[in-house]
Amino acid sequence: MRPLEGHVVIADGGMGRRPLCRLLATLGAEIRECRLDGDSFDGDSLDGDDIARADFLVDSEGLERLADRGITRERLDAWNPALVHVSVTPFGSGGERSRWRGGELVASAMGGTLRCTGEPDRPPVKEALDACTFHAEMVAAAGAMAAWYSRLRSGLGQHVDVSIQEVAFSRNVNAVLAWQFDRRKLHRVGNALNYGRATVRCIWPLADGWCFHSLMTGRFGAPANQALSDWIDETGLPNPLRGVDWLRYDRSALDAETRAVWERAIEAFFRTRTRAEIRAEGRRRGINACVVEEPGDVPADPHLAARGFWEERGGIRRPSRFIRFTEAATAGAQPAGEEAAQPAGEESEPIGRRDENDVSAGGGRGGPLAGVRVLDFSWALVGSISTKILGDLGADVIKVESRSRPCLSRLDVQVAASRRGDLDDKPWFAHLNTSKRSLSLDLKRPESREILDPLLGWADAVIENFSPGTMDKLGLGYAELSAAHPGLVMASGSVYGQTGPLAQEWGVDGTGGALSGRTFLTGWADRDPVVPGSVPYGDVIVPYVMAAGVIAALGHRLRGGSGCHIDAAMYEICVQQMAGAIEAAQRGSAPRRSGNADSAVRLQDVYPVRGDDRWIAISLFDDADLERLERLTGGRPIAEWTRTRDEVELVALLQREGIAAGIVQDIEDLVERDATLRQRGALVELAHPKLGCFGHMRTPVAFSRDAVTPYGAPAIGEHSREIARTLARIDSARLAELEAEGVLE
Repeated sequence: MRPLEGHVVIADGGMGRRPLCRLLATLGAEIRECRLDGDSFDGDSLDGDDIARADFLVDSEGLERLADRGITRERLDAWNPALVHVSVTPFGSGGERSRWRGGELVASAMGGTLRCTGEPDRPPVKEALDACTFHAEMVAAAGAMAAWYSRLRSGLGQHVDVSIQEVAFSRNVNAVLAWQFDRRKLHRVGNALNYGRATVRCIWPLADGWCFHSLMTGRFGAPANQALSDWIDETGLPNPLRGVDWLRYDRSALDAETRAVWERAIEAFFRTRTRAEIRAEGRRRGINACVVEEPGDVPADPHLAARGFWEERGGIRRPSRFIRFTEAATAGAQPAGEEAAQPAGEESEPIGRRDENDVSAGGGRGGPLAGVRVLDFSWALVGSISTKILGDLGADVIKVESRSRPCLSRLDVQVAASRRGDLDDKPWFAHLNTSKRSLSLDLKRPESREILDPLLGWADAVIENFSPGTMDKLGLGYAELSAAHPGLVMASGSVYGQTGPLAQEWGVDGTGGALSGRTFLTGWADRDPVVPGSVPYGDVIVPYVMAAGVIAALGHRLRGGSGCHIDAAMYEICVQQMAGAIEAAQRGSAPRRSGNADSAVRLQDVYPVRGDDRWIAISLFDDADLERLERLTGGRPIAEWTRTRDEVELVALLQREGIAAGIVQDIEDLVERDATLRQRGALVELAHPKLGCFGHMRTPVAFSRDAVTPYGAPAIGEHSREIARTLARIDSARLAELEAEGVLE
């Protein structure tokens, strides 16, 4: 299935080889590269007529820089009012930094991710390759598909604007809530994950490399934690983990002294294991550890081969897709969204009618996805963020959850305002679940289908991120749903994908990074790999790829196509981010950790400025940039020249001279002082019944025509009665019985 078959994308400059265009190409679009310049298009025989026939224009310059070259929005609208124009730039269009020079390191610095990556005794260090830019282009893909879907209904295109800085900032949810509620700042912790109240180590040296492993909280982590303890026992090494009740373990509550003892024992154990043992015996035991693979190891992975992930050209294996589509095999049944039968004896509101003034029902909000209906079965970050994106962009999202197995973000106590046992006071949940209604439902009870089945007929899309096979066990697998609703679009997110030898293995955000080579390439050449301490990666890029796929599939259906199943694997999407390093390794140039250096940049690094742990990032892309900086420094070493200077004044000076530079901002800088993020509405002030009014992370994309109006996250089961009555057509007497029986729990 290729939803964009027959569509043309004009890619300005080098955008044609970038991740956004690679993704659009896998959806079927034809990519045409050129250089826009007034009425001429260098590098190809394109002209204004080609713009008129194109469907998408993508650029890395933004409106102001394009206008400097004679390409204004007015001219583009005159050429083609249906054009979807997507800009991905360091700081976005329209703000005071729209003409600033950036790049990966500078955008990462200004967006806050750089601040949280590295070791406390050294400067911050960038993530492997183009992490923030890749993330921003996945955001842009979701935005492009949303604008395209809107165009299918209105005939009008629009400008889609993405700031790499804002996208990088959007990963900082842990840091934002720690600052908002406790006025705490998270810091670099090297080989560990910083959860705010706890720092949990996750990178461990092996006898011949490294592995990724972290102790997980509660029943979700208990089997893996116990398996590790058992393996340590069998080796005869000291084991302070013996006898721990892992069902009661809480990573945020463990005291630092005990954690230190545990981690010394875990390190001693892992140092006796090899990479081969972790891949084989570790997986067999289910210890939730994986090898930190080198980029050159990835093409030989049997799991990726079994999933048909690679395409081979000239002896080089390249990723063939971002996500996998499987079209519905059934036809002739009731399409998704068609009205279900109304029970006799009680009038109710027809499916699809909403109070246009009631944002809780998605009414009157507009947005490019207005009218789209989504059932959300997510219980962790990937699914929650995927449906947040769809909801923020206008879809009516119903989150189906259960008090017996609530969303993980309803459980973790990270700030003083939250309490254990209260499912409705977690700011983490509030940030990641805006623009949804909540239906609490015990899916293990057969009676739940009285409510659920009519909703499956109501929905355009179903999103889930359970372990592969779970939805089948619940009678909600794609084969069963598509038989009744062939127009339904279903998306499943997981670490390894729905098929292949590792499909049933349990993994977390860091698993995709470790297996793809991303973790191996992050850090300093003379030290162990590190991870971004408080800013997850796989958990936040997969949702935008999933959302892009869902919207593309809905557009395909709108144009007469069938429904489909979307299989999104975090591992594969992380491999897409690492594609350049993986290809280089196959050509014999194996990449290694190199701190803040980048082979495509003449010179770049992070340098100290006045203040405690204060830094700026500078990128010099060519000899001309280096000469300009040398004139400013008078030939002095850069760090010596920057050390006593004020960061704000210094960055302003460098930008005036045409040098890419930015402050390595901490969370206080970002939330309290960054005028550009404030202008872009990066945090949306929303009221919360238990936490008060605070800034919620928005979906970081701006549309020139479709207004986007997110609303606050729901309490668990807040809309259960309303949904059961108005959408599932359950009469009052039966609803009371279901409630009494605990079905709506």
